Amino acid sequence: MSDQDRSGKRQFPGWARTALLGALGVIVIGGLVLAFRPSPIPVDTGQVTRGAMQVDIREDGRTRLRDRYTIAVPMAGTLERVPWRPGDVVEVGEELLGLIPLPAPLLDDRSRAQARAALEGARAGLAQARAREEAMEGAVVEAREAVRRQRILLSESGGSTSAVELAEAGLRSREAELRSARFAIQVAEQEVENARLLLDRGTDGTGADRIVVRSPVGGRILRVMQESEAAVQPGSPVLEVGDVANLEVVADLLSADAVLVRPGHRAEIDRWGGDDVLSARVRVVEPAAFTRVSALGIEEQRVNVLLDLDPDVAIPPALGDGFRVEARIVIWEGEDVLRVPASAVFRDGDRWYAFRIREGRAQRVEVEVGRRSDADAQVLSGLEEDDRVVLYPGERIEDGVRVEARR
Repeated sequence: MSDQDRSGKRQFPGWARTALLGALGVIVIGGLVLAFRPSPIPVDTGQVTRGAMQVDIREDGRTRLRDRYTIAVPMAGTLERVPWRPGDVVEVGEELLGLIPLPAPLLDDRSRAQARAALEGARAGLAQARAREEAMEGAVVEAREAVRRQRILLSESGGSTSAVELAEAGLRSREAELRSARFAIQVAEQEVENARLLLDRGTDGTGADRIVVRSPVGGRILRVMQESEAAVQPGSPVLEVGDVANLEVVADLLSADAVLVRPGHRAEIDRWGGDDVLSARVRVVEPAAFTRVSALGIEEQRVNVLLDLDPDVAIPPALGDGFRVEARIVIWEGEDVLRVPASAVFRDGDRWYAFRIREGRAQRVEVEVGRRSDADAQVLSGLEEDDRVVLYPGERIEDGVRVEARR
């Protein structure tokens, strides 16, 4: 037959009709497959990178004076009105208090012996303070020599930066103890003077002369406990004096975090009210913990960690004693570290895994994780630089599932 029927219309051959129907069937089936095929799951993605990484511990802290002194009246009498106010600057030996003592009766033999014993005890305390000053001077010399040795070793490639930093932290600690010892000498000298004055008054029976109490240290007035003129008894506290330029920071850490902190670790102090970040070093991790109840009513074991501000840090004038701050203590840091966002790795049993994205699908891979911070995790094996990974993988993310980056 011809390709036209009897009516004259052109007819397609049978094989062409079969091919056309087959093509239509393939299109329909493909459309159905595409229609019922699961759409890619939108996910947040991150990238494996190489660079600097730090592991730190953040905790609230407070500033504290290294040394504070409570000025008390040495004997009974009438205290003159105190002219000082909190924040006033005082110099060493400057008059703080005026006291009109009560007429003192002559001391009997027993009281005179006690007064002499008190004077000798004060002199012994002064000698002890001077001996401690000598010991601290020797410790400072030894610490400076240790710093010098570590710097030489570092320059000859036989030492480490951490050893130098630890030696420098030890030097700063010894220098602070030396300053404290010198303050203790000034206080001891004042105690000797008070004891001698008490003995002299009890010997000659006088008591009408005005007694002046002078500042044992230079600094600022912290508190005034007794401002108005009043009758006072021996030992009544009147003022607190301290050097606000000699501050330290106390941060109480969870005991599980405190065991990771070592003297010499670098730290930063911020959120103290200013814009600057103050650099510091860990001086002491106290060996005894204490219990504190959290805001949620949970008992926590806490450890005080003492931080020294670096010597080149200018303490802001507005920062004083007992101010709230936030301390960030760096317990580990590296310069060339393969790292992945911490939200990309998850634990299954005792192993770590991540979902790597390859050709639009999520591949579950085992990852060996080293150090971890809030932002990143160190990758020891399992991932390579520039790999794309799924962040915050949920229950829908499985091995082989199709994913696409969320926009």
